[in-house]
Parts: sequence; C-alpha cells; structure tokens
Amino acid sequence: MSALILDGKELAKTMKEEVLAAVAEFKAAHGYAPSVAIVRAGEDPASVSYANAIRKTFEGAGMGFALHALPESASQEEIVRVVAGLSADPNVHGIMVQEPLPKGIDEAVVKEAIAPQKDVDGVHPVNTGRLAQVAPAGRPAGVLDFFVPATPAGGMEILKRYKVELAGKHAVVVGRSNIVGKPMALLLLRENATVTLAHSRTADLAGVCRQADILCAAVGKAGLIKGDWIKPGAVVIDFGVNFVEGKMVGDVDFASAVEVAGAITPVPGGTGPMTNIMLMLNVLQAARLLVR
Repeated sequence: MSALILDGKELAKTMKEEVLAAVAEFKAAHGYAPSVAIVRAGEDPASVSYANAIRKTFEGAGMGFALHALPESASQEEIVRVVAGLSADPNVHGIMVQEPLPKGIDEAVVKEAIAPQKDVDGVHPVNTGRLAQVAPAGRPAGVLDFFVPATPAGGMEILKRYKVELAGKHAVVVGRSNIVGKPMALLLLRENATVTLAHSRTADLAGVCRQADILCAAVGKAGLIKGDWIKPGAVVIDFGVNFVEGKMVGDVDFASAVEVAGAITPVPGGTGPMTNIMLMLNVLQAARLLVR
C-alpha cells in the first residue's frame, strides 16, 4: 500500500493565501509592507537562483525585497558593513545572508553582524540559543521571541497541518547541519517527541532509521535512505535537494520508501515549496515585532 503523500506544494498555495491576507492587514495598519534584504557576495548559481525565487515570491505577495549583491572579491569588512547598515535601517525588517560566502570570510563574524530581531533565517547565535532553550509546547516559552530557519520550520508545518502526532513518538533526524538537522531535532523535541540526531558517521545508520516513527532526512546524499531502512507506517520528511542526471531527488529513495512509509514528502514538491512561505512568515513576524 502506497504512503500518503504530504503535498508541500499544495499546502504552500493554501498558506500563501493566508500570508497575502496577513500582509494586507499589516499594510493597512502601518502604511508599508514588511520587507526583506538579501546579502550575497559572488554569483554562486544556486544562490542567484534562490534569490530570484525569493524576489518572485515576496513581490508576488506585495512584500518588499532588496538584493545587495557584492562581488566575489568583497572583503569580510565590506560584507559586515553592509549587514550592519541593514541591521540599523528601520525600513528593513528581515535580513538574510546567502551562503556560500567567498573563501576566507568568517561566516560566524558575518552572522553576528545581523541584528537578532531581523535574523529571519534563524542563524544568529541568539536565535539558535533561544530555540535550544525554549520550553516544551504547552508551557510558557521561557525565552524571548526568536526565529527558526525556514526549511525545518516548513517541515514542522507540514507535520502539524497533516495532524501527525508527535508527542511520545520516536523521531530520527539524519543530518546535523545548523540550518536543517539541528533545528529540526530541537523543534521535534519541543513538541515532546523523543529525538535521535543521527549523521553520516552514525554506527548502523540503517538500524537507527528503522526505529523511527518519524524519519527526517537532511544529509545531502541522493537516495541514501532506502525503503528497507524505514519502519512500516513511519512518517518520512525528506529535506534533501540533490541533482542526479539533471533531475532533482531527495535523500530518500522515494520509489522504495513510498511502499513502506505511512506518509512521505516527495522531492520536488514536499518541503521545498514550504521554505519561502516560512521565510515570508518570519519577515512578517519581524515587522510586527519592530512596531510593537
């Protein structure tokens, strides 16, 4: 029996209508639209493509978008100066610094230059620290407002919108990056799941994956997770973006996994379309926080 397809593309369409209504409400109340500034150094093709997608999404929703494209030769001081200037600009509500940065640039220094209240990509240590410290769902947060990286936030939104039970379930996250794996593990933990954070060096990775009621793949290796790695009936969230012979595929071997899982996100059309929606919501939240 094939798994339920967790359709991020259709969910993103529904949520876009919600965002449009919220943006219109914000503009009516304050006379301006929430805006995001993207900072890039160099012309990495994936970064250029992503910035173009963000522009299209934001402008289509009536939100502000500005791209600050620096040359590959930009120094760390130049990049930090641009980011610091945007952090101080009251007309900018959200800031996102695209990676990869040029060789020799200390990413940590650049991230520190982003005002935490404008860090809509959730990469500043203040935001990552608050996510790590936030109390479980149902209790007072115990921390001030913070931002979560858009990709794992989108994965969580899929789980919630499809009413997947999380409390008490065993979740396995394969991948430990700061922008997907680690924050996804923390988000699941917040929802009272029991979480195992695995990675490429985990002993018997297949055996660990088979224990998961909820399996999240964010390791960046095409088709790594096969159908026989999946517990029958498990929910599979695939964050992988890989290209094989010009075709986008996930970290999960979809053809075999769909026959075992209870529910699964496709690639493309799963977590990907949700990322820009969650980024828009982060920018909207940032704008609201800056005027309250």
